[in-house]
Amino acid sequence: MVSLWRLMRFQIRDFEPGDFQHLWRIDQQCFPPGIAYSQRELAHYMRLRGSFTLVAEAESSAASARKTKDTADGILGFVVGQQPQRKMGHIVTIDVVPEARRSGVGSGLMAESEARLKAAGCEAIYLETAVNNVTALKFYKRHGYYVLKTIPRYYDDKLDALLLGKKLGGEGC
Repeated sequence: MVSLWRLMRFQIRDFEPGDFQHLWRIDQQCFPPGIAYSQRELAHYMRLRGSFTLVAEAESSAASARKTKDTADGILGFVVGQQPQRKMGHIVTIDVVPEARRSGVGSGLMAESEARLKAAGCEAIYLETAVNNVTALKFYKRHGYYVLKTIPRYYDDKLDALLLGKKLGGEGC
């Protein structure tokens, strides 16, 4: 049986304030306690200087959302990125609802984030992920990320993280 999500098309757009609660609920669904962000943490990262949030939305709901102003309907995932240092980008989080995974949503969000960071002058990107998040590690590897180092007790002062990186082209940092 083919999943309906795989047949759906999506668009990527900038975050709108009405999306916040829905994005936070997606983050809670995607990550366990200690890794998932509190509302305050997520809002903080989204507001940092140089930050951006992109939202993947099912195309069939995009027109409907514009008519009803309920932009949260049809959200399949999101990414928060930032340019905290000159020439260096950071992916804070990338979240995709379970039903839309393996449909290109995460890859689309990652590609758009990388393009945005490259256009801003970034030559490399880094991100962190839990050492036990095998699915994420496979995803990042497919997208050209490699392990730079292990960060002990990064999550909830218990679980190690891997710092991953990727050069975007040109002379890397």
